[in-house]
Amino acid sequence: MIKIHSFHIPVMGIGFTVDTPLKVSQYGIDSVISLIDDILLEKLRKMYCEKFEIPYNEITEKIEDFRAKRITSYLNLMNNLAKKKFEELKSATIEKSDEIKEYFNMLPDSLAIKQEFKNLTAKYLNLNEIGNWIKDNLSMGSIDVNIMTKLDKENYIDDEKLPAEYNDAHAALRGYANSDLNSSIVFSAGMNPRLYSYIEQFEDFYPDKDGKIKKKIVLKVSDYRSAIIQGKFLAKKGLWVSEYRIESGLNCGGHAFATVGYLLGPVLDEFRDKRKELVQSIHEILFPALSNKNRLVPTTELPLRITAQGGVGTAEEHQFLIERYQLDSVGWGTPFLLVPEVTNVDNQTRNQLMEAKEDDLYLSNISPLGVPFNSLKGNTKDIEKLSLVEKGRPGSSCPKKFVVSNNEFTEKNICTASRQYQHLKLKELDSEGVSPDEYQSKFDKIVNKACLCVGLSATALMVNNLDTKVDGVGVSICPGPNMAYFSKTMSLKEIIDHIYGRSNIITRNDRPNMFIKELKIYIDFLKNKIEETRVSMTSKQEKYLLTFVKNLNEGINYYSSLFSDLKDIFEDTKSSILSELDASKKTLNLLYLEIENLSMTTATVD
Repeated sequence: MIKIHSFHIPVMGIGFTVDTPLKVSQYGIDSVISLIDDILLEKLRKMYCEKFEIPYNEITEKIEDFRAKRITSYLNLMNNLAKKKFEELKSATIEKSDEIKEYFNMLPDSLAIKQEFKNLTAKYLNLNEIGNWIKDNLSMGSIDVNIMTKLDKENYIDDEKLPAEYNDAHAALRGYANSDLNSSIVFSAGMNPRLYSYIEQFEDFYPDKDGKIKKKIVLKVSDYRSAIIQGKFLAKKGLWVSEYRIESGLNCGGHAFATVGYLLGPVLDEFRDKRKELVQSIHEILFPALSNKNRLVPTTELPLRITAQGGVGTAEEHQFLIERYQLDSVGWGTPFLLVPEVTNVDNQTRNQLMEAKEDDLYLSNISPLGVPFNSLKGNTKDIEKLSLVEKGRPGSSCPKKFVVSNNEFTEKNICTASRQYQHLKLKELDSEGVSPDEYQSKFDKIVNKACLCVGLSATALMVNNLDTKVDGVGVSICPGPNMAYFSKTMSLKEIIDHIYGRSNIITRNDRPNMFIKELKIYIDFLKNKIEETRVSMTSKQEKYLLTFVKNLNEGINYYSSLFSDLKDIFEDTKSSILSELDASKKTLNLLYLEIENLSMTTATVD
């Protein structure tokens, strides 16, 4: 599949991009569907079957392996409908002329086929005369999928635990593997060895003799070490990672997997410099593994893509990332939440996003997974959650159970956002006899957890006028900090023109550079970590904090050198960037002294 755009739309939440490929793939744009919620996928499959008059046979929970079968059926439907739209577009008729022109207008201006199209349309009177050229040169975007590896809940029939292949992530993988798609599966949230081993069972993940792979593996990573460890683990099984998708640890949307102070710029620099080494070292493991499995060994080196995402917001940043770090694509997520024709966001939530300022976008502790989660203050799910607390009935009824991970009180895991867990946890708190202030602090932490299974999918039902009786209408939204600088709804053409520098939709002139924004978020994150050790600091905590400071310092030195040496780019903002770096270095020095002081006054042995 030829890549014609230099950006992609990453997965967002559970429902925000659940049908995005159907809306953008005909224009050659890659996007990603979340496979968390098979219940939502089945509802949408029914809706689309009715809309396009396609026979629909419900896959109920009574059917064996229903989760995998729902996912397969939904993905096949998306694939068929998207291909049909694309084929209709390729049939260059007078009726389709505006859509064809729109397709080419969206492409990067530097693309050769865009100029060739302009030359042909200037020469011929109508598109029918260049129909064959159009059919040969249009490319469809990839319909990719995402599995969050941590969400691999064990499942039961009555009280009998099912085999591991029926775990949630395993079933989702099987659902994708059995689909007709020729695309990529993105694994996020870290390594799951048992899930990765399960991939071996499916033929579509292996290369043919020409190196072509029908279903490619993409790993979302935040540093080089993680990439090479996971890449080699999979290579030993004869599986090639076709893309490493580098994401900022904190300057992103959704769950935030903070590094120990490793900043995005130096990480991208390492990937660029070690790209050939990465390819070679993994090939040295992959080819013998394929041979040992009696599988075809490709006759050529397998292609590798390096992409990145997290906080990019201007055409200048976009192009800089591609040119400086030799990236194959840059992910644009958060701004697309303001593009109604691309993502599922209800009107109330979208209005809140448009009005959001920096302080409204924060790193929360609402995720039941215990991982920091980017959130929007005043979202309707949080309002619903607080209402239940005020009524003395905190917690969710937990209708979907995709994020169950706690077994403090029960044999089977339950969700920390559930009413069951919070009732038991608050009962335990009542028996502790702590001071009123400590009680309130612990109480708030318990009831702060939100039902993300429902909150991140409800908007897809609302936008499509589907039944929300079970899910409710409370919406959790997970934009990155970058949302503060986008303040209006946009068409697909408008956002693409912004990405490629043909227009500018950011009206504010105080938006910080994406690297500076990430640095500030990391410094704030470090401050919070220091605050947690104020009463007592273990030697382990001290080592963590000092490593964090060391890595941030190295990152600041890297950026100071980078921006000092740059020519003909970031000219309008270079002086302010260097000033911010200098101020951050001073702040970091003060934090280092604070850690040293705490270490001397509060240190305890691990």
